[in-house]
Amino acid sequence: MLKKIVVCGVGLIGGSFALGLKAAGAVGEVVGLGRTRAALDEACRLGVIDRVAEDWADALRGADLVLLAMPVGQMRPVFDALAPHLAPGTLVTDGGSTKSDVVAAARAALGDKIGQFIPGHPIAGAEKSGVAAAQADLYLDKRVVLTPLAENPAAAVARVQQAWEACGARVSRLAPEDHDRVFAAVSHLPHLLAFALVHDFAQRPNSDQLFGFAAGGFRDFTRIASSHPEMWRDICVANRQALLLELDAYMAELMRTRVLLAAADAEGLEELFSTARARRDAWLDSLLPPGE
Repeated sequence: MLKKIVVCGVGLIGGSFALGLKAAGAVGEVVGLGRTRAALDEACRLGVIDRVAEDWADALRGADLVLLAMPVGQMRPVFDALAPHLAPGTLVTDGGSTKSDVVAAARAALGDKIGQFIPGHPIAGAEKSGVAAAQADLYLDKRVVLTPLAENPAAAVARVQQAWEACGARVSRLAPEDHDRVFAAVSHLPHLLAFALVHDFAQRPNSDQLFGFAAGGFRDFTRIASSHPEMWRDICVANRQALLLELDAYMAELMRTRVLLAAADAEGLEELFSTARARRDAWLDSLLPPGE
C-alpha cells in the first residue's frame, strides 16, 4: 500500500497510473502537479487525483512515490525543481519513452540522491492524450520496462515494480542504452514514418482527394500519427542518434524494394511480402495468452 503518490503530468500515462493504483486499492492519496491548472482541476473532477499540490515542497511531503509523466524534454527542469525537497524515503520514477537522456538529467539534478530514481517506460500509450483519455485498465497485461541504475537499492526497484504490477502490468528490465536502441526501432521509427506519410499527403495539391478515398489500410498504418506532437518531438530529438541509424536502415530497405518494383520482379516482391507476413503473424501469435 502506497500512502501517497505524486503524479507530475496528469495525462494519459500519469492519469492511468493513478487510476490503476486506485482501482487496485494500492494507494491512499494521489496528488497532482502540472503546467496548467485547468488540466489539474479536470483531473480532480474526474477523480484521477485527490488534490492539486501547491508546489513541490507540498507535493513531496510524506510521499512514497513520484511518477514523472511529462514529455522527456521537460524532465531536467522538473528534476531541478523537486530535488531540494526530495526526502530519503521517497522514490521517483518516470514514464519517458527515452531513457539515456532522462537518466543524464536525473544525475545532473539529483546528485547523491540518484539512487532514489528508478527509470521506467510503460509500453501502453494511445493516440489520444490528456487526462480525459486516462483509464484504470490501460496497463492491464501491458509491458512496462524498468531500466535500473547501479545506485538503485534492490528494494527500491522492487517497490516501483510492485506499483506497476498493481496496475496489471508485466514488468521487464533493460539497461538504459539498450532500451533506447530497441525502441528506436520498434516505436520511434514507426511514429516518425506515420507522421511523415500523413504530412506528405497533407502538402499535396490533391490532398482532399487523397484523404477522401483513404480507407482502412491508411487508417491503420497512420493511426499513431494522431499521437501528441510535443511528446514525439522530444522523443525523436532525444533519441536521434539511434533513430537515425534505424531510419537509414529503413531507407536502404525501401531502396531494395524499389529496385524489385522497378524491375517488375514479381517473384522477389512476393518473397519479400511472404517473409514479412510470416514474421508478423508469428509475432502476433506470441502475444496471445497460452491456449488461445
